Amino acid sequence: MSKTQELADRVERLLLRHEELKRTNELLEQQLAALTHERDNLRSRLNAARSRIDALLERLPVDAPVGSRTGEDTP
Repeated sequence: MSKTQELADRVERLLLRHEELKRTNELLEQQLAALTHERDNLRSRLNAARSRIDALLERLPVDAPVGSRTGEDTP
């Protein structure tokens, strides 16, 4: 096989590998975008849950005995 043919074969393999890597990169970018969206959604839900808990905590009476908050009977 001539040097020119060997070089042409290597270039062809490099081009194929380049195309593979481009497709892989595109898939990874899509996954990253999906995971970023999911993370942002989960953060939003977490903040909403924290707000609801804070609102519930504010509704608890401040001077109530500890046992009455948990449903325990006080002596």
